[in-house]
Amino acid sequence: MLMTEHMGNNPSRRHVLTMLAIASGLLSTACTISADFDHNDSQAPRYDPILNRPARVAWVFSSGGPRGFVHIGVIKALEELGLKPDLIVGGSAGALVGALYASGLRAAKLEALALDLGLLEVGRWAMFGEGKFDGAPIAAQVTEQIMAQTGQQVIEKMPIRFAAVAIEKASRKPIIFNAGHAGLAVQTSSAIEGMFTPVRIRGMQYADADLVVPMPVRLARAIGAVKVLAIDASAHEDKAPAGAQRFREGDLRKRALTLPDALAADVSLQPDFGYYVNTSKEFRLRCINAGYADTMAKAQILKALHA
Repeated sequence: MLMTEHMGNNPSRRHVLTMLAIASGLLSTACTISADFDHNDSQAPRYDPILNRPARVAWVFSSGGPRGFVHIGVIKALEELGLKPDLIVGGSAGALVGALYASGLRAAKLEALALDLGLLEVGRWAMFGEGKFDGAPIAAQVTEQIMAQTGQQVIEKMPIRFAAVAIEKASRKPIIFNAGHAGLAVQTSSAIEGMFTPVRIRGMQYADADLVVPMPVRLARAIGAVKVLAIDASAHEDKAPAGAQRFREGDLRKRALTLPDALAADVSLQPDFGYYVNTSKEFRLRCINAGYADTMAKAQILKALHA
């Protein structure tokens, strides 16, 4: 369905590829409820301050479109090093990968799913409401994966504490979902503005937080993280090749947003796997390998962080 796309940090096109590439590599198709359904039942995603408590080490996974495959390589290396988090916080692509890992999927399974050759549909045309696509199949299939691991579907029952980050669409205020339906929380965190229909929860619309807080380190601190490892999946704008000037504005916007959170992390990784991206298996493998190699190169630092 998707062809190669050369781009840097173009916000809308980059994030369409997030769910139509990363999620399609990890998940399968489903049909679900209408695009603008108001989720107001007892399991709807929510922020529950009662669940906040100190987390000795948190892993924070950024947004980043197809670059988000790098998170799988980082997880692969960390798992090989015998390192585990007490908390995972993610946004958009980072929320998707983070939720699956927090539910119990190991790195080998994540990698195998990510390298599957099929790019399957994870969105459907939105017949009503905002956005061109309805991302409800993402929620359905994340739920299926989590149910297979844990036998339940709510965040607070996951083996590893998890939080997905989104924004309240009208106010642009970041919101942390650390309780309630995990699949729906991931869908909400991945609801790319202008492309995917916002998710309505208890009467309020929520969307992808990439344009506000793409790497939520300070939000992780706010819910208890003591030490933070941050994984930045954004482009290395200083290595942009000739001809990439049209992406410069997006690169600099993203850097202005990620820099304060990178400085707030104890350790920040930004693996380099080239400026341009696409959805091919070769690119996915390159992302995973770069994440793995960069993490292993910092093994001693990371072991000290987790000690």
